[in-house]
Amino acid sequence: MRAKESGRRRPARERLLAAAARRFYADGVAATGIDTITAEAGVAKMSLYNNFSSKAALVRAYLDARHDEWLGLYRARLEQAEGPRQGVLAVFDAYADHAAFAYEHGFRGCGLLNAAAELPAGDEGRSVVRAHKEEVERLIAGHLERLLPDRPDAAQAMAEHLSFLLEGAMARAGLEGDGGRLEHARSLAAGLLDRL
Repeated sequence: MRAKESGRRRPARERLLAAAARRFYADGVAATGIDTITAEAGVAKMSLYNNFSSKAALVRAYLDARHDEWLGLYRARLEQAEGPRQGVLAVFDAYADHAAFAYEHGFRGCGLLNAAAELPAGDEGRSVVRAHKEEVERLIAGHLERLLPDRPDAAQAMAEHLSFLLEGAMARAGLEGDGGRLEHARSLAAGLLDRL
């Protein structure tokens, strides 16, 4: 009986998380109520609380899932990369890939930053977003350290520079509703890498 119950919960959890992801991204975390999520997921409200202890726990799961989703895009791009220069550009490409997803109400920028902007200071969800952004910068830095093995300070400075370029492009792309700024940022990054 327990295996059967577990089998029922897993699909409900997946449906709830998928519905939350769509609604949180399209409408915002604060504007999306539990009733909206359960209705879109096609589950009873109790299913939500059987899978998530609260809306805050659902938000945290959403943020973790977005991070994992981006890492998957990055890893796929990295498999095609040849060398550290292409590794840096794989980070930019993964952001562009994310922007190219079909969004129900249009592209609104980074779902993680959008959610963090709605969460109060000190909220655990903001820490998840910060950790993601720090990991992105570390990934860039790792590629640059291999590209500039004798210049660790220059590699770190360039990693910060490129992560700021990427975040600024993502913010503008979100405001403009398409990923064009990300493609431009990638071109700028490629030019900076060529000058190293």
